[in-house]
This record gives sequence, C-alpha cells and structure tokens, in this order.
Amino acid sequence: MYIRNWPLYCQTITLSKGIKKMPLLCHTISVMNCALYIHIPFCVRKCLYCDFISVPFTEEMARGYIRALCIELTLRQDLATPLDTVYIGGGTPSLLGTTLLFGLFNCISDTCIISSQAEITVEANPGTVDSNTLGVLLSRGVNRLSIGVQSFQDNELKTLGRIHTADEAVHAIAAVTSSGFSNISLDLMYGIPCQSMSSWKDSLSKAVRSAPAHISAYELTPEKNTPLYGLLSSGRLDLLDEDLIIDMYHYAIDFLGAHGYGHYEVSNFALPGQACRHNLNYWNRGEYAGVGAGAHSFIDSSRFYNTGDVTEYVAELSGGRLTKTQEKTLTPGEAIEEYIFLGLRKTIGICLSDPLLSKVDITAASRNLARQGYLKIDGDYLHLTRQGMLVSNMVIIKLLQALNL
Repeated sequence: MYIRNWPLYCQTITLSKGIKKMPLLCHTISVMNCALYIHIPFCVRKCLYCDFISVPFTEEMARGYIRALCIELTLRQDLATPLDTVYIGGGTPSLLGTTLLFGLFNCISDTCIISSQAEITVEANPGTVDSNTLGVLLSRGVNRLSIGVQSFQDNELKTLGRIHTADEAVHAIAAVTSSGFSNISLDLMYGIPCQSMSSWKDSLSKAVRSAPAHISAYELTPEKNTPLYGLLSSGRLDLLDEDLIIDMYHYAIDFLGAHGYGHYEVSNFALPGQACRHNLNYWNRGEYAGVGAGAHSFIDSSRFYNTGDVTEYVAELSGGRLTKTQEKTLTPGEAIEEYIFLGLRKTIGICLSDPLLSKVDITAASRNLARQGYLKIDGDYLHLTRQGMLVSNMVIIKLLQALNL
C-alpha cells in the first residue's frame, strides 16, 4: 500500500459552518492545481451496468456524508489556489435535495477559491430533476449540467436498470433548459443488448433535437461484478454483434459532426467552444484534487485516492482525520506512458514536441502502427485514426511496447 507522505501536525482550526472546533490532523503541502472533483455516492438504486462507488440514498447517511465532505474540504490545503473547474459527480448528486445541496455549496464557498470564469458541473439523473433543485444549483453558480439520459428508448432503459423513462428524460431536459441552464451535456450509450441501429439513430436524433452544448456517446462495457455482466454470462442477455457496434460508433461520429458537434475525444462531442474543460484537464494530465469516498487526486506528480468504503470514509473524517490514501509517485517513464494513453484519447492527439517526449523516439515507435492505419501524424501531432479509435487500447499498448519504457 502506498501512503501519501504528507508532513503532519496537529492544530485546532474552525471548520465550515455548522461544524464545531475540534483538534484535527492536517497536512501542510500547498500545490498548484486547477480542478476539483467531488464524489456523491448516492443513488435511488444502482444501474445494472454500474461499477462506480455508489450506495442507496438515505437522508441520515447523506447528512453524515456531506458533513464528512466539508471536513475533508477544510483539511485539504492543496485547494487554496483558484479552481478553474469543479465537477460534482456520482452517483446521483441531484438526489441530495435542496438543504444538503445548499450545505455542500456553502462548504465549497467557505473552503475553496474559485475562479470567476470557472466551469462548475453537476451530474443529474432525469428521474431526480425538479425546479427546486435546479434553482439551488443556478443560485450557487453551477453553469453546466450533465444529464445521464443513456437512451430515449424505454426497453433499453429497462435493460440498463435506469430509474427513468424516455418521456421523463425529455421532460427533464426541457425543465433544465427552461430553468436557465444553457450549457447542458447529455450522456448516451450504444451497444446495449436489444438495441438496434434504428433505435440508436432515434436516440441521437432526439438528443440533437434538444440542442445540448455537449453529447457523450459511450459504448456499453460490461464490467465484472455487475448484474449486467451476470445476465450476459448466463445467456439471459446477448451482446450485440461487434460489427453493429462499430457501425453505431461511426454513425454517431458522422451524424453529430453533421449537426455541428466536434469530435474532440474518443467518446465526446461538443459544439464550438463547449468541450468539457474539467475532463480535458484529465486528458492533458493537469493536476486535480478529488474529495469524497473513492475520489482520486493527481498532485505534485503523485496519484492517490480515498477509501472507497462510504461508511469508513464518514467515520474517519468525523474523527477529524483524512481517510487512508494510496499513493503512487510516477517515474519519468510512467509519466510518459500516461501522457500517451491519456493524450491519445483526444482526437487532436499528442504533441510530438512536448518536452516530456524529448527522450523517446515516438515517431519511430509509431511507424508500424501508422502503416497499418491506426495512427497518423499531422504536423506536430500524433493521433488515432478512426480505425485506431475502435481498438485504441490495443494501439496504445503496442505503441508503449515499441517505446520499451
């Protein structure tokens, strides 16, 4: 186990509103980072395909969790610099309700310095969006909403175990738009058992009709230890034909492109100027802090993360202690590997003249893959071709093997 090597000392500080004075174990490192991720692990129920950290919502557990989040935010001195992006994900953050949302945003305001031009995103489920929640989010400076629609077909939503219907998704998007949000992102999914090309085209058409600023189109990946994986393994559901999945991906690229959505990352499309800045920071290897159960951070060349056990997370922080973290300080070779496999997710690719690549000959290493049609050099950038995007993991592994880091 890697433990983050923070200099530690005991001091007494005043926590955010509603949290009384108490002795705390604090770290003293202060670093420059521009992004904050906050994990809210509560859902009405877990979707059949989901392997994220999430638990059923109860008011009592949620109150304790938000209190723990406020303590962690207070302890995290690495949040002192202006934040360019804040992303509240889950789980279902929109499930918290107005009182807990107010408490969370009060705590963020008390503990963080946020740039006046910051992108502030909250994830929402169509089954948990109402006017009161939207009003709170707008009043607290949230300027981007990411809505997990996944599909506009009721049979596909049922297969995924979603809590909302297609009509509820349409009404939720309309409510979000009429409330005053202009920067809206919709998540869609293809490769769903029982999905057809016709139904995928219909979902894409309905998404575009609602004119969101951003659309994510993810291929369904059955993860082990999920109910969906069990259903597929037992033969109760069947995976779609691989050629059909490829056709769905190609259709999404062409259809969304024809409607003005630039394909800027393997699974992400945006109108001009509306790419998700928070996620681009990940793919550009920018620093970020993660707060909450299971949240990951990348600070000062080290990656570390909180315990994923929600009960343990609350108990540790209720005692005034940062939860146990596992740390990995990256070697120069590992930093190069990260730059490549994160950067190649972007359609622009990686910059060949980046100083990080100065000690490797990536042009030579990519030559065979380029000849096979998986990679292409455009000016000073190396990027995946459309063919390469379909097998990006394989391409990146072969490229890294050729570099022999």
